[in-house]
Amino acid sequence: MNTNDRFPPAKLLKVLKQCWRSRPVLTSTALAATMICAPVMAQDVGGLRGKVTDNDGLVNVAGATVTVSSAVMPKARSITTREDGSFSFPFLKPGNYTVVVTTEAGETLQLSARVMLDQTSSLMVDMGQAASDNIEVIKVTGTSMYSIGNSSLSNSLGEDEISSLPIGQTYRDLLKLVPGVQYTENGTLGPSAGGSGADNKYGFDGADLSLPMFGNLSAEPSTHDIANVSMDRGAAKAIGFNRSGGFAINSTSKSGTNEFSGNVEYKLQNKDFVSDVLGDVPYTLDKSWLTASLGGPILEDELFFYASYYRPEVTRANKETVYGPTKDFKSVRDEYFGKLTWAPTADLLLNASIRTSDRKSEGASISYTEADSVSVGDQAKQDIITFDGSWLISDYTSVSWLISRFDFETAGTPDVMVDVVPVLGGSLNINDLASQGYLRVPTLDPTEPEDSVYNVGAQALIDAYGYTNDEGELIGGGGVGAYSTISNQNFARDLIELSLEHQIDTGDMLHDIHIGFKWAEGEEELSRLSNGWGSIVYTGGQSDPEDPVQNHYYRTVTEQMSFRDADGNVVSPIFSYMENFNFEINDTIEHGDFVYNIGVLVSKDIYYGQGLRENGSTLSGYELAPGEKYKMYETDWKDMIQPRLGINWQYASDATLFANYASYNPEASSLSRAASWDRNTRALLNVYFDENGDFLASEPRNGSSGKLFDDNLSPRRVDEITLGGTKILENGVNLRAHVRHRRGSHFWEDMPNNARLYGEYPGSGGVPQEIADRGLYIPNLNDIRFGVDGEPGIGGSSYVIAEVDGGHTKYWEVSLEAEYRGDNTYVNASYVWSHYYGNFDQDNTTAVNDANTFLGSSNYGDGRGRFVWDNKYGTLSGDKPHLLKIYGYYTTDWDANIGAYLLAQSGQPWEKWSAAYYGYNFNSSATNRYAEPAGSRRSASHWQLDLNYTQDFQISEDFVLKFRADLFNVFDRQTGYAINPYENSENFGKARSFYSPRRLQLSFNVVF
Repeated sequence: MNTNDRFPPAKLLKVLKQCWRSRPVLTSTALAATMICAPVMAQDVGGLRGKVTDNDGLVNVAGATVTVSSAVMPKARSITTREDGSFSFPFLKPGNYTVVVTTEAGETLQLSARVMLDQTSSLMVDMGQAASDNIEVIKVTGTSMYSIGNSSLSNSLGEDEISSLPIGQTYRDLLKLVPGVQYTENGTLGPSAGGSGADNKYGFDGADLSLPMFGNLSAEPSTHDIANVSMDRGAAKAIGFNRSGGFAINSTSKSGTNEFSGNVEYKLQNKDFVSDVLGDVPYTLDKSWLTASLGGPILEDELFFYASYYRPEVTRANKETVYGPTKDFKSVRDEYFGKLTWAPTADLLLNASIRTSDRKSEGASISYTEADSVSVGDQAKQDIITFDGSWLISDYTSVSWLISRFDFETAGTPDVMVDVVPVLGGSLNINDLASQGYLRVPTLDPTEPEDSVYNVGAQALIDAYGYTNDEGELIGGGGVGAYSTISNQNFARDLIELSLEHQIDTGDMLHDIHIGFKWAEGEEELSRLSNGWGSIVYTGGQSDPEDPVQNHYYRTVTEQMSFRDADGNVVSPIFSYMENFNFEINDTIEHGDFVYNIGVLVSKDIYYGQGLRENGSTLSGYELAPGEKYKMYETDWKDMIQPRLGINWQYASDATLFANYASYNPEASSLSRAASWDRNTRALLNVYFDENGDFLASEPRNGSSGKLFDDNLSPRRVDEITLGGTKILENGVNLRAHVRHRRGSHFWEDMPNNARLYGEYPGSGGVPQEIADRGLYIPNLNDIRFGVDGEPGIGGSSYVIAEVDGGHTKYWEVSLEAEYRGDNTYVNASYVWSHYYGNFDQDNTTAVNDANTFLGSSNYGDGRGRFVWDNKYGTLSGDKPHLLKIYGYYTTDWDANIGAYLLAQSGQPWEKWSAAYYGYNFNSSATNRYAEPAGSRRSASHWQLDLNYTQDFQISEDFVLKFRADLFNVFDRQTGYAINPYENSENFGKARSFYSPRRLQLSFNVVF
C-alpha cells in the first residue's frame, strides 16, 4: 500500500508515544496542550447524573460526597454535590455500579445503578430514606430507550441482553435488534431505515467500520467480544459526529476486571441441523465456531487485560449444480483480540486494543447454474487498532479522545486460471470459448425466427455449453469457463476524534457544553485483472443503438489493467482517498422541567483521485499526470451546516414530550474512485469481435473513465423532524412513541453531459421540457476533453458528476416502543409503520440488490430508462410499511435462560424492468429500466420466531458448564424476496433469494 499520502502508522505511534511521555504531568498541563495529546469522544462510554435531596426531596443536599465503583472500572470516582444537590459522572464504562452517598453529617446511603452505552442514566437520591427507613441499598434499574432530557431516538443494550438473546455470531446480526430497521439477510448491503442501506454507520469501540467508498459494513467483525451496543435511529444531537442518513450503531468490547475469568466455547451447526431449502433441497454447509477468552488484572485496581481467540469454520462436501458435481468448499478464519484498560489515576482512563483477523476460502461455486470450473477462492485480512481515553480535569470539565486505524484487505482469485493473455487487437478463439474466460451461455431470442442469424449462433453455443433442465431440454443461461476476475481490493481508514465537555451551573439553569473535532481519511487500493478475456457475451449481430461498433457477434468485458502499457509494463493500482473534517458544538440546557438542545455539526469533505495534476494555465485547470494524487472536489464548510435542535419537556415525574429537528450530510461516496482520472487507463473495456472472433474495436464502458464535476454542487442532505413522548408505567414498563419525517435531496450521480437533451423516446415519453431547457451540465466539456485552439485536452468521460434533477426521497414513520426490565426478565417490543418513497433509489440500481454499489456513480442516469423521469417515482425498495419486533429473555430458578426473538415485516417493493419498453432490442440490458412506476409490486411479507435455551451447571466454585441451544426460524418460514424484475426472463416475478431455513446451533461453554 502507498502510505505517503495518508495518516501512517508511524505518525500514529508518534502521537501515542507523546501521550505516554506526558502522562506524569497531565494533571498540571494546560487545556490546549491536553487537546494535542488527547484526541474526542471515545464513544464507548456512558454517564450517570443525579441529585441528592432530603425530606422527600424538599431539601437539596450540597457538599455530599458521591462515589461510584464498578468491576469494569479500575478505580472508583468521587465527586461533591453542588448547591442544588446535583452531581454528574461522565465517561463511565458501561456496566453495573455501586453508588455511595455520604453527607457532611456522616449519613451514608448505598445504591446500585446501571450505566448504558452512549446514555446518561438518572439517579435521584433521597437521604431521608436512609435515616427514616434504615435503607442501606437501593437498586436502580436502567432503561435502554432514553436518558436524561434526551430527544433523540436511541437505544442501548448490555452484555446480559446480547448474551441472552438468539442473535448470531456476526456483527451484522446485531442489526436485527434495532427498532424500525428492516430485518435483512444481505451479506453486503446494509438494511434500510428511511435511507439508503449504504448510509448507515457502524462502530466498534468507536472505530468506524463502514467500508470506505461504499458505506456498507465489512462482513468480518463478530459478536463474541461485544459487551454493549447502542443504536441511534435519528433525532441526533451534535454529539458523536452523526452524519448518517440511515441509523448509527456503536458497540464496545469486553474488558478485564480485578478478577481473573475466561471461557472456552465450541458451537456447531451441522448440515443435518438445518431444514431442507424450499422443502426438497438438502442444506450442505457444516459450520462451527471456537471461542476462547481470558481477562483479569495486571496491576490490581489499575491495569486490566482482556484477550480472545475466535475461529469460525465452514465446510461443504462437493455439491451438484446443473453442470454436475463441484469441488469441496472450505472457509476458515482466525481472529485474535487484545485489550488493555488502565487507570493510572481516578481521573484518567485509557483503553488500547488491537483486533486482527485472517480468513481464507476455496472452492466457492458462484451459483446453481454454473460449472465447477467457475469456482473462486478469496482471502480477507482485517485489523482494527484503537486508543481512547478520558481525563477529568475537574468535577465538571473533561476531555476525551479516540484514535483508530481500520484495515481491510481482500483478494479474490479464480480457482481455475486460463492460459490466454488478452492482447488488444488479438483474436477470440470462438471454437473453445470456455478456455477464453467466463462465458455466459446465451438463450434464444423468442422475438426472432429459429433460423435467424442470432438464434442459429446461440443454438450452437447452447449445444456446446448449455445444460439440461428438469424437462430434459438443453437450454442456455448458464455459466462456463473460469471465474472472470482477479481482484485485489484493500481499504483503510484513519480517524482522530477530540472533545471537550464542560458544565456551567448558573443557579436556575445548567449547561452541558460539548465541543468536538473529528478528522478521518478513507482509502481504497484497487488492482483488478481479467482471467483471460474476462466475461464473454454472445451478441450474434444484435447491437444497442449506442454501441460504437454495430453488428458485432461477441463482446468481452475485460479489465484494462490486464493489458500492458506502451513500454510493456503492468499498470499500477488505483489509489483513491476521501478526507473528512467535522466540527461540532452542542449545548444541552436544563431549566426547570425543560431540557433544550442547541447544536450544530459542520463538515468538509475532500475527494482525491489519481491521474491529474493542477495546472492553472489550462482550460480544465489540470494536466495529465498518470499515477499522481490530485484533489478532485471539495465541499465547503458553509455547504454542510447541520443544525441539531431539540426540546424535552418532563411534564410529569414519569412522562416527557419531545421535539427535534436535525439535518445530516451523509459522507458515504464512491466518487474518489468512480471519477478518478486514472480510470481512463484502468477502465473496464467492452471489446468487440466479428463472427470469426477477429478483433473489431474496444471502448471503455459507459461511465467507467474519469469524470469532471459540475460547478457548485449542493451536498447530499437529509432533513428530519421528530415529535414524540415517553412514559413510565406503574408496573415498570417504559414506553416511547414518536412520529418522524425525513426528506433526502441533492443526490449526486454520474450523468451523460447531454442527458437533458435526449429528447423524446418510448416509455416515459422523454425528457420533460423544463429539464431540457437547462441544457448541458458542463457547456464546454468537449473543449476540455479534446482541446481547443491548439491546447491539448485531458480526455475523460462524456459523463459528468452532477446533481440529479429533482431527485428526492421522503420517509414517514410512526413508532411505538415498550421495554420492561425486571430482576430476571427483559422484554423489548416495537411496532413501526412507515412509508419510504421518492424517485431516487440508490439500493435498487443493480441486478441483485446486495452489492457494493458506487455511491454517486451507479447506472442511475445511464441512458434511456434510467433517468429520474423514467418511472422512477414511487415506493422505494427499502419500504417496510409494517415492522414488528419483540425480543427478550427470562432467567429461571433452575439456573437457565430462555430467550426469544419475534419478527414480522412487510415484503419488498419491486417493479417490472424492460429494455424494450424504452426502444432497445432484446439483447440490451434492462437493469434499472423500470417499465412501470417504482414499487408497483411487493413480495410476500415475512415473519419468524427465534428461540434459545441456556442451562448452567455449577461444576465447582470457579467453573460453570453452559449448554446452549439456539433455534432460528422455528417455523421454517423461507419467504422469498429479491424478486426477478426482468420482463424477458423466464423467471420473471420469481424470488431469487429466500430467508434462511430453520437451523439449530448447539454450544458447550466452560466459564471460569
